[in-house]
Amino acid sequence: MEIRLDHKTAIITGGGSGIGAAISLAFAKAGAHVFLIDLEESKAEQTLAQIRESGGAGSFVQADVSRQQEMIAAAKSVVGQTGRIDILVNNAGIAHVGKLSTTTETDFDRIYQVNVKGVYNGMYAVIGQMEQQGSGVIINMASIASTIGLPDRFAYSMSKGAVLNMTYTVARDYIGAGIRCNAIAPARIHTPFVDGFIAKNYPGREQEMFEQLSKTQPIGRMGRPEEVANLALYLCSEQASFITGTNFPIDGGFLKLNT
Repeated sequence: MEIRLDHKTAIITGGGSGIGAAISLAFAKAGAHVFLIDLEESKAEQTLAQIRESGGAGSFVQADVSRQQEMIAAAKSVVGQTGRIDILVNNAGIAHVGKLSTTTETDFDRIYQVNVKGVYNGMYAVIGQMEQQGSGVIINMASIASTIGLPDRFAYSMSKGAVLNMTYTVARDYIGAGIRCNAIAPARIHTPFVDGFIAKNYPGREQEMFEQLSKTQPIGRMGRPEEVANLALYLCSEQASFITGTNFPIDGGFLKLNT
């Protein structure tokens, strides 16, 4: 079964690297015109180059997801170019390591601004256009941290719990407008961020820690960005038209098989 997004306009926040880049590439390959919203133009241009090399359509819009007016302007720019917004993937996010007593107010505010307010801003910026069209799909990137307690992830878990509940309420409030809203909850996915985290916190022990972190998933390895992208592609397609208000773990068995 080939999944296609022909003639669809898709916005991917944080679309220049990691999971966001994989989603952007998958959507463009499926026929969508992909708009990468990112702060770093250099990373986005690398992804756009791959999209164009494969014959896909992609554009870059620079915006800070934590600033509502920038996101509104970005959405207006997309509509000005294509006339519509069919898909929003709220992928942009940042991490933080620390429990309550080691999380400063500055740390907490920083996570909130990007991971919570950024998702709100993204949805706020597109929801009017989707209502006007009478259709639209929103995917919010949550995490397994949204439903369980992970050690030393106080602020990050807070933010992803908020993302999950925003997903549920938007799905309920806009189901009558033909808008679907779902969440994806990955476990550990092997991205450049993970490599950087290991190098920074475990110098000289990179391979050991990579293997240790990989084995926290019962399946025995980290996920790949392309695997998350494949799930997002399905959920944004017509094949998933009966699915809304749902959270989809993609975790190598972490939630159900860990003992």
